[in-house]
Amino acid sequence: MQTQANSSTAVLDNTGETTAPGSREILRGENLRKTFRSGAQDVTPLAGINLTIARGEMVAVVGPSGTGKSTLLHLLAALDTPTSGTVYFGGNSLQSFSESELAEYRNRAVGFVWQRHHLLPDFTAAENVAMPLLVRGVSLAQALRTAAVWLGEVGLADRAEQRGGQLSGGEQQRVAIARALVNGPALLLADEPTGDLDQRSAENIFELMQRLHQSLQLTSILATHNLSLARRADRVLTLERGALAPGAEALSDSAVPLPRAASAGATTPGDRG
Repeated sequence: MQTQANSSTAVLDNTGETTAPGSREILRGENLRKTFRSGAQDVTPLAGINLTIARGEMVAVVGPSGTGKSTLLHLLAALDTPTSGTVYFGGNSLQSFSESELAEYRNRAVGFVWQRHHLLPDFTAAENVAMPLLVRGVSLAQALRTAAVWLGEVGLADRAEQRGGQLSGGEQQRVAIARALVNGPALLLADEPTGDLDQRSAENIFELMQRLHQSLQLTSILATHNLSLARRADRVLTLERGALAPGAEALSDSAVPLPRAASAGATTPGDRG
């Protein structure tokens, strides 16, 4: 299943044509700093980070809890703003975006998956997936038809009418992934997407994300504590003490990497987790 955003805003075109000819860069953070006030002290989880993501990459960000992995993803997704520094998408500074362009960037260019699925428990799986389309102004009927296609893509075609609260943890996260991708984003950002799942379900969810990353030609960034899964990404970065560095040396030798998905059918409707 191939999708591509059709935004009227040129900078959100996920072909990346707004970048320099031949450039593979799609996302860049330049001197990103974020400081919070905690009681009488300032806390700085990000202290001048520089990060460049190439189109089509899958990058894992690892590090101890509380080091700023979620903060970094929120800045890249324009869910928060840096204290200083700049995020560039397609060569364009997010600081130069109008409020409407930022809203479109969040809705159309970025798909975000949280550790907790944040489904509406009294709405069906299809209704949950349709929400980003409804925000865009798509009709309810069309949104539900598109949502049904995406639920099939994540192996839940037969669960479309089940309420969010009636699904298993693995199924709920599959719905969350479908919701993140329903608008055809260029970027998939995932914050501990397997953190609440048992090992088997976590492996199934990661294989699903890996398959979709490849088949949809996404650029994916995930924050994770799961070192075995992190090693399956194209690149691993470690975030600690406000700094970002290549992370291979930070991975435990006991974390045995799992094999990459062998084919686009690695996760099937019958293997939900």
